[in-house]
Amino acid sequence: MAALKEYIIYNWALILVLIAFVIMLIITVFLDKKTKIKMYILIGVVFLLSILVFTEFYLVDLKKAPEVCNVLVAIRYSMTPIIIALIILATVKKVKWYIIIPALVLAVINFVSIFTGIVVRFDQDCNLIRGPLGYLPYIGVGLYSAFLVYILIWRSNKQLMEIVPILFMAFAFLTGIVFPLVIGKDYAKIFCTTMAIAIFVYYVFLILQLTKKDSLSGLLNRQAYYSAIQDDYKDITAVVSIDMNGLKLINDTQGHLEGDNAIVTLSNCFIKSTKYKQFVYRIGGDEFIVLCHKTTDKELTDLILAIKSNVAKTKYSCSVGFCFNKNENKNIEEMIKISDEMMYADKREYYKANGIKR
Repeated sequence: MAALKEYIIYNWALILVLIAFVIMLIITVFLDKKTKIKMYILIGVVFLLSILVFTEFYLVDLKKAPEVCNVLVAIRYSMTPIIIALIILATVKKVKWYIIIPALVLAVINFVSIFTGIVVRFDQDCNLIRGPLGYLPYIGVGLYSAFLVYILIWRSNKQLMEIVPILFMAFAFLTGIVFPLVIGKDYAKIFCTTMAIAIFVYYVFLILQLTKKDSLSGLLNRQAYYSAIQDDYKDITAVVSIDMNGLKLINDTQGHLEGDNAIVTLSNCFIKSTKYKQFVYRIGGDEFIVLCHKTTDKELTDLILAIKSNVAKTKYSCSVGFCFNKNENKNIEEMIKISDEMMYADKREYYKANGIKR
């Protein structure tokens, strides 16, 4: 009972965060079932790790059962990269299951260390002794964390509202790598709480973002578009209108699933083409628009070339129009009208060149 009481005292904040996390998952309607299951697994793993970490340090403080402590530290060092791999699987779409393989390899090395001390091992007085690979667990966690941050930023719309929570989570993970080396074992006691808070905060931000995102493409949605042209129109110096060619034909002949795949493929091309302060919106079934804030003429040209180049690498095509407010004498409605007219002219040329009657 004394140990249980001490566990609750040390981990009460963690318990509350995990309970809140579960409640949020239950009431959230934006996430699909598979993502929710991944989140539940992640919560369960973090909770289990907190019990193992507490048990390890409880025995170390009592200087009892060094053999058990060897097993527990191996599990702790193994589960940390696995948790980050689970975060990647839960938060990043289309990442394959084999992202967890490096974490499993690290786990094998950690368990070999139980008998060899190649990573870490406790002596008979429960003092932790690092082996030649003593810092490998930190390297593994660091690489996984760096990959997570990179892929989240790369797949984001590069808006401040998306970048800030990613950087917050990155900072939390960084403390998990640096603080144990600076503060020592005391930080390990609150590591699970730190990770749980970081994941939960990011999840809350994620849910908030989903209200502004198109669920299929991952682009900003029509509601976000209207908000942008009403509130931030003064900074918009260029507009790019994009319309996919032949989506109706794909839907009619190959099915709507293939049509959805086409939308996702093109959306990824647009995201890859944009840079800072260039935001892509899906405003209709096959209609997209890029609002460019404080973008120069050259940056606009580079953007259009990048879009056409990336789309050309796929089996799909799209029509593009644009408007650059060179002298800042056009309002947002005029810019969108000019851009749309150019896009429709480009579409007519496409159908004419390919002998397609509309």
